[in-house]
Amino acid sequence: MKTLSRNPDLLTVARRVIWFEPPEQALADPIRFLAYLMTYGTLDDVAVVRRYLDLADFREALDHAPAGIIDERSWAYWNAVTGRYPAPPMPRRVIPG
Repeated sequence: MKTLSRNPDLLTVARRVIWFEPPEQALADPIRFLAYLMTYGTLDDVAVVRRYLDLADFREALDHAPAGIIDERSWAYWNAVTGRYPAPPMPRRVIPG
């Protein structure tokens, strides 16, 4: 996964889609950032991020998405957008023991 620069465009998007932490921290983990973007981002947010990342990056984010962030509807949509239909199973939390 490409590293995301801390430019004003991406910081603004990060502030919107991961509102509960500093945008610099949100951009430090691109996989997690994209998971939140694919769930809570607007079309404008996605257009901004697409200037820096391609669909292969989105596919990689889906492959390694943390459990519990992406909802079922977004999971189905983004897998279809990245050329995967039917969508693979969603990430699941594993509770030890």
